[in-house]
Amino acid sequence: MSDYLFTFINEVTSYSKNTSEHTFPSQGKFIRIHFDNRGKLASADIETYLLEKSRVTFQLKAERDYHIFYQILSQIKPELLGKDEYRTENSKINVFDFRQEAFDVLGFTQEEKNSIYKLTGAIMHYGNMKFKQKQREEQAEADGTEDADKVAYLMGLNSADLIKGLCHPRVKVGNEWVTKGQNVAQVYYAIGALAKSVYEKMFLWMVVRINQSLDTKQPRQYFIGVLDIAGFEIFDFNTFEQMCINFTNEKLQQFFNHHMFVLEQEEYKKEGIEWKFIDFGMDLQACIDLIEKPMGIMSILEEECMFPKASDATFKAKLYDNHLGKSNNFQKPRVVKGKPEAHFSLVHYAGTVDYNINNWLVKNKDPLNETVVGLFQKSNLKLLGLLFAGYAGNLNKLMTNLRSTHPHFVRCIIPNETKTPGAMENPLVMHQLRCNGVLEGIRICRKGFPNRILYGDFKQRYRILNPNAIPEGQFIDNKKAAEKLLGSLDLDHNQYKLGHTKVFFKAGLLGQLEEMRDDRLALIITGIQARSRGLLARVEFQKIVERR
Repeated sequence: MSDYLFTFINEVTSYSKNTSEHTFPSQGKFIRIHFDNRGKLASADIETYLLEKSRVTFQLKAERDYHIFYQILSQIKPELLGKDEYRTENSKINVFDFRQEAFDVLGFTQEEKNSIYKLTGAIMHYGNMKFKQKQREEQAEADGTEDADKVAYLMGLNSADLIKGLCHPRVKVGNEWVTKGQNVAQVYYAIGALAKSVYEKMFLWMVVRINQSLDTKQPRQYFIGVLDIAGFEIFDFNTFEQMCINFTNEKLQQFFNHHMFVLEQEEYKKEGIEWKFIDFGMDLQACIDLIEKPMGIMSILEEECMFPKASDATFKAKLYDNHLGKSNNFQKPRVVKGKPEAHFSLVHYAGTVDYNINNWLVKNKDPLNETVVGLFQKSNLKLLGLLFAGYAGNLNKLMTNLRSTHPHFVRCIIPNETKTPGAMENPLVMHQLRCNGVLEGIRICRKGFPNRILYGDFKQRYRILNPNAIPEGQFIDNKKAAEKLLGSLDLDHNQYKLGHTKVFFKAGLLGQLEEMRDDRLALIITGIQARSRGLLARVEFQKIVERR
């Protein structure tokens, strides 16, 4: 399921030199396997978040675009694309395993597969379209139509209509539609916005299509899910995309902190365990509020997008007026010679990030050329018309999903910044462990009781260690039974506590109980084996005696 899909969302980043499909994703995914009320497999699905669509048109130094573009450039689909016809950013053309059979397994039709290839190829041809300024006019015109013809062919459009829509789009003024001239910069921006939109909508449609093929219509009761989201990003140049990714990580880290340090200690109190509350100083709410609350960064950005005369400068001025000197997490960046310009700094849990706000208003509005969108909707390519029905994803929905689960956390740690195998930069690793709350998590595990089990489950699983402690046929409540059983075992009795509904264990004690249980089972099983072998030997011996 994932191999082919991930070629559309995986790429080489400054953190990953690997050029296989299993590199860092610039998009979050929540993969779930659903079960019915009896624990039988029911279905599976994928939810996606934060697709970094800007990567389609721009990549930072030492990074690359999504793998699918390089796979197509390897001429696996030569009927769609010609050799060396595309401008790409920071790229080397490698041949990848196309894995087209994944589409067949998931039930994609040949028409759907061809449409995906055509749209991906058209996005690449978009980058080759050339425009020039008319003499003595602020008006763009096509500088040759070869690439526009290729785009139009692949997308099922008329080439002349496409060029006209880009250079002379129709806009609504009041109740009337008027034609508006575009300069070269505006046309190139419109092309980039359209390419990113087509790519995003195509990918999201693929996810929906895959989910449909995995849905068995069986009732769902439980699920096991894996959330994989791009990690915290601090580059020399950080912009709107980094803000969105880092905000998501801030929320997830707060979820981790709340689960590890607040809910854990609240459960001790609820269960009647003697415990002195520890403040680990890991609350990230101030930074989250700075970004998402009313008059926070995102709120001010939304407000500025509503004013026609708003600009990056007015956005920056409002940020400074509302937050500089009033929030410890909002700072004025230091000017460093040779580094890209930054307009404000945010103190995140993983470090201070300098952000450049150029084009944030445009990126947030993400306007599309409605004239060309109208052409897309009437395209002869069935899939293209279908894509522009719209789709929305939501971080709040993800967090609601996570709060309904019993989470386990996996941390990916970067060992060094040079991508050298086997090299370990200890300060870098320690910084990540400290920022991610891993060290404090270890601390609360050592001080607290990280393992716990319901009394009934404990009695059923560990009664084998000393059956005489809980006599057969004698009624005894589960808590008393667990207490008697634990008291009869050779354990350090300071290493566990009895709560109202559960028994709590210090780190390592539950593992010791498991080892004791394994030893006991091994003893019982070897005893059964010995008796069985003895019986078989006696039967065989009796046969020999009878033959004599």
